[in-house]
Amino acid sequence: MAEDAPDPMLAALAEVPGLSDPRLEGGEYVVDAARETLLGAMRTLRDDPRFAMAQVMDICGVDWPDRAERFDVVYNLLSVALNRRLRVIVRTDETTPVPSVHTLWPAATWWEREAWDLFGITFAGQPDLCRILTDYGFEGHPLRKDFPLTGYVETRYDEERKQVVYEPVQLAQDWRSFDFISPWEGVTTLPGDEKLHRTRAGKE
Repeated sequence: MAEDAPDPMLAALAEVPGLSDPRLEGGEYVVDAARETLLGAMRTLRDDPRFAMAQVMDICGVDWPDRAERFDVVYNLLSVALNRRLRVIVRTDETTPVPSVHTLWPAATWWEREAWDLFGITFAGQPDLCRILTDYGFEGHPLRKDFPLTGYVETRYDEERKQVVYEPVQLAQDWRSFDFISPWEGVTTLPGDEKLHRTRAGKE
């Protein structure tokens, strides 16, 4: 293909209803998708032989907390027949669900559950939207950028009650005094160097 010739993949993506701004980023095809027409666009990407995106390899979230639609839902698709990958990006907020694509790719159920568990992104039509990586009773969504680094609760086994209990996080400050000096600073003799020092002392 000549340098000035249009990329046929980008041209084909531009013709799909519901997709916009097809582009190359780092050598990979990327396109934005409208939430309302996502299922139709994804069906075209799967069934149209120009794309043949037979597999969804991953669905993940990206959190932009300063945006009104704070989440990007990122679909990483693979065409085995064409040896080509495509990234589809959909925007949403904390309350507006994204249509589930599990009817197109059954493996999407795992990824949609993971995105809901870790980001709180909801998927309309997903019959098994429940936690998959965090524990029962976990509060919040840990990959949101406003989630506290220590979490909200901590888990421990209570020997007296003979059960797992959840309690508010308590940081023991007496163990939080850090010495940032390297352990190697000030060390003049390493274990095993005694013979070397004696040899050098004998030559002097």
